[in-house]
Amino acid sequence: MKPIQVGLLGIGTVGSGTFNVLKRNQEEIRRRAGRGIEITMVADLDTARAQSIVGSDVTVVNDARAVIANPEIDIVIELIGGYGIAKALVLEAIAAGKHVVTANKALLAVHGTEIFAAASAKGVMVAFEAAVAGGIPIIKALREGLTANSIQWIAGIINGTTNFILSEMRDKGLDFDVVLKEAQRLGYAEADPTFDIEGVDAAHKVTLMSAIAFGIPVQFDKAYVEGITQLGATDIKYAEQLGYRIKLLGITKRTAQGIELRVHPSLVPAKRLIANVEGAMNAVVVQGDAVGATLYYGKGAGSEPTASAVIADLVDITRLHTADPHQRVPHLAFQPDAMSDLLVLPMSEVVTSYYLRLRVADEAGVLAQVTGLLAGSGISIDAVLQREADEVSGENGTSTDLIILTHDTREGTMNDALSQLQKLSTVLAPIVRIRKEELN
Repeated sequence: MKPIQVGLLGIGTVGSGTFNVLKRNQEEIRRRAGRGIEITMVADLDTARAQSIVGSDVTVVNDARAVIANPEIDIVIELIGGYGIAKALVLEAIAAGKHVVTANKALLAVHGTEIFAAASAKGVMVAFEAAVAGGIPIIKALREGLTANSIQWIAGIINGTTNFILSEMRDKGLDFDVVLKEAQRLGYAEADPTFDIEGVDAAHKVTLMSAIAFGIPVQFDKAYVEGITQLGATDIKYAEQLGYRIKLLGITKRTAQGIELRVHPSLVPAKRLIANVEGAMNAVVVQGDAVGATLYYGKGAGSEPTASAVIADLVDITRLHTADPHQRVPHLAFQPDAMSDLLVLPMSEVVTSYYLRLRVADEAGVLAQVTGLLAGSGISIDAVLQREADEVSGENGTSTDLIILTHDTREGTMNDALSQLQKLSTVLAPIVRIRKEELN
């Protein structure tokens, strides 16, 4: 059979990795796919650089629309990124009857409902394994491997930059700003790391996993997003003493009230496997009713790990290229006419447990005052520890740190209690609140 012909839009880090891996492993891939897969056309603004990567046998243009317009191209790989031109090009490729492979989690998390509907109407596929957790095949696991299960919850370390920063903060006892500069120097963090450190990147990814797990539309605008910029070395140290590690988690959970969709730092018991995922690695835990907990671990970014996922999508499309569209795996695992309208809960309705740290005056009655106020709000306390205040604060002898672990509490209730606690004259600094996830 004639090889499937692929057009590549953007040949940066992932694009060049995709071209190189596909070329290196072409025979193995052909044996698996049932026919050859060839990138025959590339669009990139830097045509000279692109040509130097792909060689003289591949057509290189500076206009992505020329790739889409080429009737010989069966599949378009979109690796441009962002919401703007990438959205227009993906929709144009679909309208032209091309299948699409993309690593663009931002695009799909925000505009996925429109894109998947357009693809379904046209009878083409949009594959996006590379959009979540790089080389880890988590999308395929959720869409196919775990299809017998009612998924109960997912919790993932799905941003390597933040995991590297938190690992370094814990290992070296350094504050966030210091480690961020080092992460940028080593290339783990971008010059503008906002999407990573503020949790936006992780929220894009968990939005996609939530849609697949629970059969709901992609709803990034309903995700609660909190990054790691306010975390200090003090709380990472205290968490360690308590038997926990702090990780930025993307969490989605099915409850009787609706679906939780949130990204924030979390205390995770140190004995959990996911708590021991260090450096820039990713890991996702999926809890299914039949299978129990399953863990997926690997490189969440990088040229060839992400290329691995892109090429897996190429192979899937090649296998199903001529199949009846109704026999293909649906984009979001559930049949389009069987999607659920389950409510995505506002963060104020989420129930979880908490770590609180209060810098308080070192005087009699303060502990009773604090615990009494929490009890009056209906918040049950699991443990209370008292530690000498940081030497850095210059307040030794006049202040102390109270560390409180709570039982499960509604977020809105905790917000009200923290507002009252912060007004106490004996509370000397902003209260630190970090959610706690047992993941059992």
